[in-house]
Amino acid sequence: RLYSASIALMIELIIIKSHHGFTRKDEVNEVAIMRFLGKHFIMNKTVKIFATLALSLAAVAALAQDKVVYHMDSGIAQATKGIRNVRNHLDVDPKAKIVVVAHAEGVDFLMEGAKTSNNQDFAALVSDLSARGVVFEICEITLRNRNLKKEQFILGPSFTPSGVVRIANLQAREQFAYIKP
Repeated sequence: RLYSASIALMIELIIIKSHHGFTRKDEVNEVAIMRFLGKHFIMNKTVKIFATLALSLAAVAALAQDKVVYHMDSGIAQATKGIRNVRNHLDVDPKAKIVVVAHAEGVDFLMEGAKTSNNQDFAALVSDLSARGVVFEICEITLRNRNLKKEQFILGPSFTPSGVVRIANLQAREQFAYIKP
C-alpha cells in the first residue's frame, strides 16, 4: 500500500510538472521520492526504467513550447483578423513561438503605408508583435508574380523563397500547428 501511494505521488508530481514547469523544489521532491522508493523497496530494472522514462517525459513536456504558423493569403481583412488572433494568442501563451507566413494578397498588410480596416498602421502592429518574438515572412514568388520589390515592404519581415513550401516545412518538419484566420 505504501509503495502504491508513493507511485501515485510520483505520477502526480509528473503531471504537475508537465502543466506548470519545473522548479528547484520539484527537483528536491523528485530526488526524495526516488530515494524513498530505492531505500524501502527493491525495485527491479523495469520499474527503475519506467520511473526514469516518466520523469524524462515530464521534463520534456514541461519545457515544450507551442509552435504555430499563421497563414496569410487573403488581403487586409484577413490580416486585421490574423494580427488580432496573434496578439490574443500571445496574451494567453506568451511563450508560444509564432511564425506568420504571407503570400499572394496576404503580403499587402506588410507593405509600406498599409492600414487596417480601422485605419491603424500595420507597421506599428507588426513591430509590436515582432518585439514579442513573432516572426513575419514574405513569399518571394509572390513578389515576382506581382512585380513587387522588397523595398516596398516595412522593415522587419524576412523573405522566404516560397510561402507555401515554408508553411509545409514548418508543419511537417518542425511540428508547427497551423492556423488560417
